[in-house]
Amino acid sequence: MIGYRLSVIGCVIFYPPCVRSRSVLSFCKKLSALNRPSAHFDSQIHFDMKKILLFFALLLPLSAFAQDQQPPLEGRIRYLIIHDWAKKMASVDYLSKQRKERIAYMWGNDSEWKMYANFFFTANESKYEDSEEKAEADDEGYSWRKDAYYIKRNFEKNTEYDVIEMLGKTYIIEDSLYMPEWKIHNDLKEVAGHICMKAYWEDTVKQQKVVAWFAQDIPHSGGPERFCGLPGLILEVDVNNGALIVMADLIEMKKLDKELDLPKKIKGKKITEAEYQEILKKFIEEKRKAEEPYFWGIRY
Repeated sequence: MIGYRLSVIGCVIFYPPCVRSRSVLSFCKKLSALNRPSAHFDSQIHFDMKKILLFFALLLPLSAFAQDQQPPLEGRIRYLIIHDWAKKMASVDYLSKQRKERIAYMWGNDSEWKMYANFFFTANESKYEDSEEKAEADDEGYSWRKDAYYIKRNFEKNTEYDVIEMLGKTYIIEDSLYMPEWKIHNDLKEVAGHICMKAYWEDTVKQQKVVAWFAQDIPHSGGPERFCGLPGLILEVDVNNGALIVMADLIEMKKLDKELDLPKKIKGKKITEAEYQEILKKFIEEKRKAEEPYFWGIRY
């Protein structure tokens, strides 16, 4: 009797929706009826066992077919990056109020600047880089945007390989994967057609309050810039209340070719993640003493 009950549960639970037809449910009801006392129960056991074995033999190929039809976790995401220089200035705690107001007045309504970046990914790897595509018609570009910037992740091996040009030098950060210590909240919002959950992290080096929105229906730990480590792909990031916003505006699930490859000729100084963080700390401290914005020298 227990065996029949398990068969009924298996019919409903362990097969995908495409095989949960009316005929399947009808058959499961017939199996359930076997649990009720019947005068003909003993005589039907042999016949019904054959039906059960035949039923599962037919469904197993269907289940495998349904799994094969699942789209691969692979493709490209285009992120729109919005810089707000006035808000960046306002978030710097060591600048005087008068200087912040003067800078805000200077920028006026032209404090925003937009650009694109591309995020290529497979189930276990990802690469993030600035895009040459213009986000604004009158965009003539900034010189620092041409700096080398490649963020490479291997989540299976738990490694990072980042190429970052800053302060007149090119650094290659090769180390185990660095992940922020996120705090997940219950807030939800839609981003690029996906329902996303909120996460929060505070970067104590750059003095940044980071809000990320990740899609649990895209089971990938990656994200834009150097943000990662959530149970779903990060589709939007807000740094310091709009000083920097990075949001997905195009998602393409497709087979990749060589998009994950890095340029063959990359020269730079190899450092660890700890050494990279130390360089940032030292530079930001120097700018603090000089009362100058640090983000004019390094990526925000």
